[in-house]
Amino acid sequence: MALKLAKPYRRHPFPLDEQLRAKFCFLTKRKKSIEAMAPKKRLQGVDDKLQKLLDAKMDGAPARRRAREAFKEIQLGIDHILFKTPTDGLKIEESYEVNSRGLEIFCKSWLPEASRPKAIVCYCHGYGDTCTFFFEGIARKLASYGYGVFAMDYPGFGLSDGLHCHIPSFDILVDDVIEHYSKVKENPEFHTLPSFLFGQSLGGAVALKVHLKQPRAWNGAILVAPMCKIADDMVPPWALAQILIGVAKFLPTKKLVPQKNLAEAAFKDLKKREMTAYNVIAYKDKPRLQTAVEMLRTTEEIERRLEEVSLPLLILHGEADIVTDPSVSKALHEKASSSDKKLILYMDAYHSLLEGEPDEMIVRVFGDIISWLNEHSEKFTGS
Repeated sequence: MALKLAKPYRRHPFPLDEQLRAKFCFLTKRKKSIEAMAPKKRLQGVDDKLQKLLDAKMDGAPARRRAREAFKEIQLGIDHILFKTPTDGLKIEESYEVNSRGLEIFCKSWLPEASRPKAIVCYCHGYGDTCTFFFEGIARKLASYGYGVFAMDYPGFGLSDGLHCHIPSFDILVDDVIEHYSKVKENPEFHTLPSFLFGQSLGGAVALKVHLKQPRAWNGAILVAPMCKIADDMVPPWALAQILIGVAKFLPTKKLVPQKNLAEAAFKDLKKREMTAYNVIAYKDKPRLQTAVEMLRTTEEIERRLEEVSLPLLILHGEADIVTDPSVSKALHEKASSSDKKLILYMDAYHSLLEGEPDEMIVRVFGDIISWLNEHSEKFTGS
């Protein structure tokens, strides 16, 4: 039922929800006209043909797939420490699989070629991201140390089917992740191996939700700057948030949530911050209303359920992170019921510990991850 205003204040002939709809439609049209006038910055090494692909609307998976296919060699050629790991001795495969909801899901694996993996690591990517850019380098590094690495793009993200960066239900997204990685773990080649979740940022929330739905299915989790709570500076003021939650009911896919520059907030190293532009299929617009609502609800749920987290944990967080709140990583470490848990806080480090820090910090974080994985893999295999 539409809300009605009291008579002394009735200045509009249509209900409040229609007023909001009209107002937000006006703002959206105005935003689009401003964006149309703004000149686009061309990336180095991009010709007119490539630029046309990048300028195309990427709401649908086909446009994102075309852009990635045309651009992947340029991506792998940028001067970033992650892309300097050789691929010799690695078996790398990518494919599309149709899930139980009829969605085509992009998935990729990196395996040591000459030996059986020590364990399998299943990756949950961050907000607006994909497993085909920076994670390519992370996965190669993990596989070079003997781990089988598996990744997928969530529906609506990267190369998978779905409206770009639209999360109609976080729980359904988590179910999609469980479905995919359950198939990986059921493979006779891997089903006896230890299995670990690896979640970054929003992917940390996904990993925790996977664990809460499957409390005994995993041998541990690595959480890098997990989204247990969005930092206060990144969340709209309370009053505006309540309005946006209401508007999301009838404009769920609209891109109207105010947001700071994520690359600026997440990447400390200025040169690496510039390289984020090469992640051409990452979502860089304002969050869609329903996506923002789902993320807020999920972080609130996780904060309430920290005590239920019972698997072995490695939690890594930059103390200067202004995207996700490091204080909640501390609370997770304190409250989780697991007897095997470790928290490492990196002084002065930002949000993107494995992508956006100076090289020496990235090497240090990798070292902490590999040491933990080696210790816990040996614990479960007895080797």
